[in-house]
Amino acid sequence: MRHLLTTTFCACALLTASLAGAATLTIRIDDVRSGDGTLQVALYDSAGTFLKKSVGATGEKAVKGSTTVIVKDLPEGDYAYAIFHDANGNGKMDANLMGIPTEDYAFSNDALGKMGPPKFVDARFTLPAAGLNTTVSLKN
Repeated sequence: MRHLLTTTFCACALLTASLAGAATLTIRIDDVRSGDGTLQVALYDSAGTFLKKSVGATGEKAVKGSTTVIVKDLPEGDYAYAIFHDANGNGKMDANLMGIPTEDYAFSNDALGKMGPPKFVDARFTLPAAGLNTTVSLKN
């Protein structure tokens, strides 16, 4: 019985510790031109992986005007996100022959790059343990 209680206590302590740093990121995406398709969000936690390997991704049905996406259970820390409106539902960011996006997109902090996407440092924000509400506008 003592072993069972000790094991249960340890399991509860580990669960509590893992949830202690869990934060919620709420992103309001403005300037959504149509309710077609979904808004796809990819989350990055370093300059080295920015736009290459996300630490999480989610999508939400597009709502014309404004759409809210919620990402739960994130460790507090520095992040950046990239969003695109997959209006045609093909699961990828469409671009023209020159590589310029043909679907609306946005980056955290409304960051813009010069002749390409922004750098992580420009899109970076800090997610506190209490969570964060942020707003971004789609570009076309």
